[in-house]
Amino acid sequence: MNDAAASGTRIFLIDDHPAMRNGLSLLLRQVGHTVCGEAGCRQELLDRLDGSGAAVALVDLSLAEESGLDLIDDLAARGIPALIYSMHEDRGTIERAFARGARGYVAKREVADVLLTAIEAVAAGERYASPGALRSLAGRVLSPYDGEEAALSRREEQILDGLGRGETSAEMSRSLNISAHTVETYYGRLIRKLGLSSMKELRKFAIRRHG
Repeated sequence: MNDAAASGTRIFLIDDHPAMRNGLSLLLRQVGHTVCGEAGCRQELLDRLDGSGAAVALVDLSLAEESGLDLIDDLAARGIPALIYSMHEDRGTIERAFARGARGYVAKREVADVLLTAIEAVAAGERYASPGALRSLAGRVLSPYDGEEAALSRREEQILDGLGRGETSAEMSRSLNISAHTVETYYGRLIRKLGLSSMKELRKFAIRRHG
């Protein structure tokens, strides 16, 4: 179990399908998160959000009579980051979500681990775009990693730069004043964010990027 799950991140669910909310609640509670509220529309959100103590709001875009994009401002006004969880994967929708202030975007067809990684990142104050969302943003035609790099946090950039310079985990641990285990955790995040399949691929990408 990751640290975010162990600490019980408080999550507010916004989706107009009760079955979807029930499934998400089960998944999140199984890994140690707390579902602190649910809503199927904007009015329910406004009625239930205050006092929930939510750290992250998981937002569907296709609500019955409104767009989840319109709820991002309501969440931001209360200091709660919005993580979009949607069936839509087109570039325009993803760009609009981030332009409106969303902190993360995950497509519903992606595996559960991607959603859990996104929750951890957004709860930690980072921006996150899932591998599927990044492929839509980047196009993967002329420059396959441009979109992914834009979504990296400062610490992830430091780890990637260290790999590109040929530094070991121990060396980065000392220079960044973090544990070797934490360095390795960032390796996993980078592999997922960049849509790679192994540590070998990550190392190759880092060296090519640095060179």
